[in-house]
Amino acid sequence: MEYKDYYNILGVKKDASQTDIKRSYRKLARKYHPDVSKEADAEGKFKEVGEAYEVLKDPEKRKAYDQLGSDWKAGQEGFQPPPDWEQNFDFGQGGYTQGNAQDYSSFFEDLFGGGAGANGSQYYHSRAGAGSGGFQSKGENVRAKVMIDLEDSINGTSQSFTLQMPEVNKQGQVINKHRTLKVKIPKGIKEGQTIRLSKQGNPGLGGGERGDLLLEIGFNQHRLYTVDGKDIYLNAPVTPWEATLGAKISVPTPDGKKVAMTIPVDSQQGRKLRLKGKGLPRKEAGDFFVVLQIALPPSSLSNVKELNEKMRDEIDFNPRSYLF
Repeated sequence: MEYKDYYNILGVKKDASQTDIKRSYRKLARKYHPDVSKEADAEGKFKEVGEAYEVLKDPEKRKAYDQLGSDWKAGQEGFQPPPDWEQNFDFGQGGYTQGNAQDYSSFFEDLFGGGAGANGSQYYHSRAGAGSGGFQSKGENVRAKVMIDLEDSINGTSQSFTLQMPEVNKQGQVINKHRTLKVKIPKGIKEGQTIRLSKQGNPGLGGGERGDLLLEIGFNQHRLYTVDGKDIYLNAPVTPWEATLGAKISVPTPDGKKVAMTIPVDSQQGRKLRLKGKGLPRKEAGDFFVVLQIALPPSSLSNVKELNEKMRDEIDFNPRSYLF
């Protein structure tokens, strides 16, 4: 397929601001709108401009597109996305888009999963209004952050969220109302990723369709685990003798099971023990790390004070010797 230079299509520089990109898009959308344009292949150019704007208006897609790098030249034949593209940017499954996708180019589909933008163009051609000279405006996208439990990502589920959303009343005014939406949580979704709900955003003008609702995923604080990307961490307390002599301990894993782990001899505070593939369940699953935290017994326990004094007197060890 042919590489598409979206910046060139919109007539802007690569470092253009989002405001400049939007301004250029509006100008070109009016110029090539099939209802009013007399340009050759106006409809094709209108779609191409809409596709370029769909990518460059979205910070996540724009960042991913920019990271193709300078080696990908406009007009290049036989274009293929870089290795691990889906893994790095999570567009391979449609970017978790819910709803119908616009018929974009094969270049767009290969990068973003077949219309992950779900028709993000600000203006579009309505066949019902063709020839009328009318101009329809799609509603703006709405962004919101929703919180889920780590287990929701590990298992995949559906959840209902109540959000304050725009609605059009009988007088044609836009008002805010509480709406409850049931949303499918994809298995393995990471914190910071976005679920797109097609046509659930702001109302359009002139009969234009609604924008989309973009839900950014956050994780509720967990009692045991912390998450970094697709990896999951557990701080596991161990005794000084377990760390020094080595031991076998049982720890809970994020999938609700228990696993036996071996603590190597002479383990230090903060040592990480890894269970590969036991993190978030993805195309390439994350890992589960057990981080050792040495817990000292309190001197109030029987014999602890005496044993510590004996170690002090009989063991020649200075952990600060490297400081001098």
